[in-house]
Amino acid sequence: MFKKFILCLFLLMSPAIAAEKPEPIKHLSDEQIYEMMKKFAMAFEVARTDYVEEIDEKKAIEAAINGMLESLDPHSSYLNADDYHDFTDRTSGQFGGLGIQITADRGVIKVISPMDDSPAQRAGINAGDYITHIDNEQVQGLTLTQAVKKMKGKPGTKVKLTIIGKSMAEPKTITLTRAMIKVNSVKFELKDDNVGYIRISDFGATTVRELHNAIKDLNARAKKNKKEIIGYVIDVRNNPGGFLEAAIGVSDTFLESGEIVSTRGRKKTDVDRSYAKSGDMANGKPIVVLINHGSASASEIVAGAIQDNKRGLVMGTQSFGKGSVQQQKVLGDNTAIHLTIARYYTPNGTSIQGKGITPDVEIMQSKVETLEKKTDIFSEATLINALKNEDDKSDKNNEKSDEKKDDKSDYQLERAVDMVRALSVMQPKPTAEKSDDKSGDKKSESKSEKKDSDKKIVPSDQRANESDKSADKK
Repeated sequence: MFKKFILCLFLLMSPAIAAEKPEPIKHLSDEQIYEMMKKFAMAFEVARTDYVEEIDEKKAIEAAINGMLESLDPHSSYLNADDYHDFTDRTSGQFGGLGIQITADRGVIKVISPMDDSPAQRAGINAGDYITHIDNEQVQGLTLTQAVKKMKGKPGTKVKLTIIGKSMAEPKTITLTRAMIKVNSVKFELKDDNVGYIRISDFGATTVRELHNAIKDLNARAKKNKKEIIGYVIDVRNNPGGFLEAAIGVSDTFLESGEIVSTRGRKKTDVDRSYAKSGDMANGKPIVVLINHGSASASEIVAGAIQDNKRGLVMGTQSFGKGSVQQQKVLGDNTAIHLTIARYYTPNGTSIQGKGITPDVEIMQSKVETLEKKTDIFSEATLINALKNEDDKSDKNNEKSDEKKDDKSDYQLERAVDMVRALSVMQPKPTAEKSDDKSGDKKSESKSEKKDSDKKIVPSDQRANESDKSADKK
């Protein structure tokens, strides 16, 4: 203990050493690479012939490939035939499991976020929690892929998870029942008849189309109530990401112009920029994007695009900080690898990686406590022989309690709705209201149709695939 303390103190007193830059990579020659491959072959042969038990040669080689990729970063990995099949099922929008997004961190499994209406969410698992055991077996030493396999399974079967979180005094073990997880990307509702609330839980192949339909539906509901939408709250809290093109399409929905995101690879020339097309389905009305620690990847792209283009405000807490791009490369025999090939940058050129998006207005999730009751034990009416109010016909015996038995209010969302109202008051009124889908101009496509045709979600084996192993759905 004393030695560890001295070491920590030494590092704290020596910032120059702690901040020392890594040495430049010394690349091997072809001959040296060949010698290293020979060394690997020798190690494999010795293990195959001399290990105390017979080994599965295929599993051993696949483990070596996976170990090499996972040594690069937490999001690069190898997919054997079973993993590749599972990945295809997950990206289809329906799969069996717990509905939890995870990543590897410090030898254990960290929760990025539970999915909406999933066994994990109902069990109270939160973003930032750590999973230390699966069915009483330590996860330390397991690869992310192995942990995924242990948590997934047929709907109706059970699995035990040991969880530890910031708010927990000690770890707790919970039993979850696996279910068929159906990913419905977009949910929406009207708040007080004139604020559009849109919840995006995942960025999938149908998210952009669902978003456009949600906006049209919200406007129709408002008009039915003889109201007009004054602004929108876009909720991407605990949204772990998904397809890059879906994030671009969602951002483009609310932007008239400007850059959305750029990706930059190893070479200086490996730069791709995505720009918004003309047409804002919200017609310039106020936008508030809600984020938290569970908002990652594609969610951060949307928040960064809205923020940097000054199209709206970002509220909530600091986002996750997953700013890298993964590409799936098929190797044959139904196997593939996920490889990090680039980093995301917001329109202002800020890297998301390891930093995340800082909200314009920080709002911590809180619970409002009522400190004052509607009536008090000390008032004129409580005095002895006080005159009665002849017009008061209320029945004191039937008064309801001021206290709410079940408070399910969402403090962050309530503040976001308030912000939309404030922004709508300050916003100058337009002279002429644009049509939501430009249907008045027969020569032009509707915003929804145009974006659905222009923003096609590319197949998962192309660069735009952002459903990486860091956000595996179980």
